[in-house]
Amino acid sequence: MSDYVVFSLVAPIGAFGGPAGHERRGSEAWPGRGAILGLLGAALGVRRDEADALAALGRWKMAVSALSHGPALRDFHTVQTVPAARIKRPRTRAHATAALTHRDNAMITRRDYRMDCAFGIALWDGPDPDALVTALANPVFTPYLGRKSCPLSAPMGPLRVNAENPLHALEQVKIPPFLDVDPRQPVFVASDEPLENDGYSELHWDVPIDREKWHFAARQVHVARPGPGGEGGA
Repeated sequence: MSDYVVFSLVAPIGAFGGPAGHERRGSEAWPGRGAILGLLGAALGVRRDEADALAALGRWKMAVSALSHGPALRDFHTVQTVPAARIKRPRTRAHATAALTHRDNAMITRRDYRMDCAFGIALWDGPDPDALVTALANPVFTPYLGRKSCPLSAPMGPLRVNAENPLHALEQVKIPPFLDVDPRQPVFVASDEPLENDGYSELHWDVPIDREKWHFAARQVHVARPGPGGEGGA
């Protein structure tokens, strides 16, 4: 038996990284390592420039169970940039807007989301699990599911549990009463460690290594589709 911290992430919409070009901000199907570590940091009150505290969070291993796999959603934005020859450093947004002319065409950009989000999270081998449970129950900074336009629709309900493996730990995630899902029957589970069930592995570039430069490293993610009670195959 091992010690785990488990909690849920439930929201009407979420955004989970992916390709981040200027024209498009994509989204994966579940929150990656960078997103979850960022949420832990927000709950604990860790700021983005606190490198040592962020590095300590990186010790946590994690598994994610997708309890509701909603459809994709695409939103559109317009972006305009003031030519540097006209104004190099606008003092405010109003200053920049006033410098635009009708010849400065707006660019359409796309933002991808996932709808009807419900995920279980299991963490292990990290520092001070009791402090983390307390922080997730009473976060310092407001938690979001990827972007500020994606607020959570229920408390995260963190618990400290004992389980044989990440799959069994995820079965103990506390689900909000309005949500009709069973944590024992996830759509899929993605884990840092290999899972007992048949599945596959894939490479994800979601390990944050430099927050200021937005640099990420790769990790191997093990994905499986367990049946009821964690006994079924993919």
